[in-house]
Amino acid sequence: MRFSVIHLKCETTLDTLRSRHGTITNTPAATTARTERNRDAAAAFEEHLLPHTLMLLTAARSAIDNMPPARHHHAWLLLVDDLDHAATQIHRILTDTPPPDSGAAREQHRALWPYLSVWAEHATILTNLVDQHRTPAPEFTGEHQTAWNERAQAAHERGELEPFESWYDARGRLITLAYLVEDDASTVLVLAGDLDEPHWQVLGQDNNEYRAGQLAPPPVPPGVLRPRISRYQQRLTAPEVRVQDLIHDVTVAHHSGDVAEALLTATDDTPHSTGPLAHLRSLIRTAGQFADALDTRQGRNAAAHLNFIARQLGSLTRELHETAEELSAAVGVLPPHRAPHPRLLTAPAAPTTRPPSTASPAAAPVRHR
Repeated sequence: MRFSVIHLKCETTLDTLRSRHGTITNTPAATTARTERNRDAAAAFEEHLLPHTLMLLTAARSAIDNMPPARHHHAWLLLVDDLDHAATQIHRILTDTPPPDSGAAREQHRALWPYLSVWAEHATILTNLVDQHRTPAPEFTGEHQTAWNERAQAAHERGELEPFESWYDARGRLITLAYLVEDDASTVLVLAGDLDEPHWQVLGQDNNEYRAGQLAPPPVPPGVLRPRISRYQQRLTAPEVRVQDLIHDVTVAHHSGDVAEALLTATDDTPHSTGPLAHLRSLIRTAGQFADALDTRQGRNAAAHLNFIARQLGSLTRELHETAEELSAAVGVLPPHRAPHPRLLTAPAAPTTRPPSTASPAAAPVRHR
């Protein structure tokens, strides 16, 4: 968690230094932000993890050895080896002790960051593996389990079973913590199985969320959608024009071509698109891929809905693009009576003079002699 906070602080600062096209506009400030990140991450690792790396790695390997066989164990062992290699390099780099805040110290921290980020990236995996040594409570069995299953399934049908956390255990079971609501009172159940499929079971129960989690089988490391993507790698930010900037462009526009240009930018769908709608559609599609990867009925349903929304957004984008081209072809300009207000002086009240009457003048009275 500490590494995430340090990294997020740096990324937030860098985001404020980027132009609307994604380039850094203040290189010295960006360098300072990264230097502070490297320094703080190194200090946190030295204080909290450095003395315990060997113990953690040994515990993680033994946990994998004691699990029922699974196809992903080889991948976990590779990650533990990766952490081991990173720890070796960290210990090597830290053999020197340069003066604090010196150029040598900054260079040392810069050299440490790639290895520190490996530990930051896989800290959850290591924690989950080490936690496998915790012994969960005995699971419900027999008539006791049957009675709880019936209560939970009846509540599920009534909409009174409220899941709030889930994970997989070492046996490959989907474990879920859920509130069972009955007569304005609730208890926490430990469930095994997909709640949208038949044959899920109640493994345990407690009135406290934390204790229920401790009773349950410990979680194994969760999966990822893109195995080669890391949150701690330097992001290659795709240029994107902000919607707020486009709204501002429209607000200050005089000609229809300016508004059309903003709309065409928003709908840009070329390979190097800067349009927000293209990025939004990419977000929806990626979320759909994630939902499908959950490998549950509810996940597959969500994926279908997200893919449908992405297609709708694609149609809307094309329609908006055509409308923008029509607006551009209109070659319009705002009429002059829409004059801007002065910025320093108070705008006078609008004139109240009436326009000249268009009615026929009354006939002059005829004088009679």
